[in-house]
Amino acid sequence: MATRPSPDRRPVHPVHGLLLAFPVALFTTALLSDIAYLNTAEMQWSNFAAWAITGALLAGAPLLLWAALGLWRRRRDPARRHALAYFLLLLVMWGAGLINAFKHSQDAWSSVGTAGVALSIVAAVTALAAGWLGFSGERIAR
Repeated sequence: MATRPSPDRRPVHPVHGLLLAFPVALFTTALLSDIAYLNTAEMQWSNFAAWAITGALLAGAPLLLWAALGLWRRRRDPARRHALAYFLLLLVMWGAGLINAFKHSQDAWSSVGTAGVALSIVAAVTALAAGWLGFSGERIAR
């Protein structure tokens, strides 16, 4: 019989976990859309990536704020390494996503090039890493 983790061992608040799901899914979707655009040159893939990035940024903003507040609450905790790493991953994810949103706001022919795909990779990988770290069993953003 499976047991539920105690409230002290849950890594993140359930609402925090729901918010985290959006950047993980949407930044990954944007990366896949960029790859599809590079293979087909169909401009709608670039538009789809731009909308996915925007959605990820909108869900990621309160997530980043929540992680910053969680980090601040644990400022005197000697075991705050995980919270700091989680916050930095979210910060890099959101920053790369914001720059990528500006990149994708250009004409479709120039928005998805080396820089656009590289920013999509950075945002997607850091979102996935934050999701993995967020649910690794350490209490980070409560």
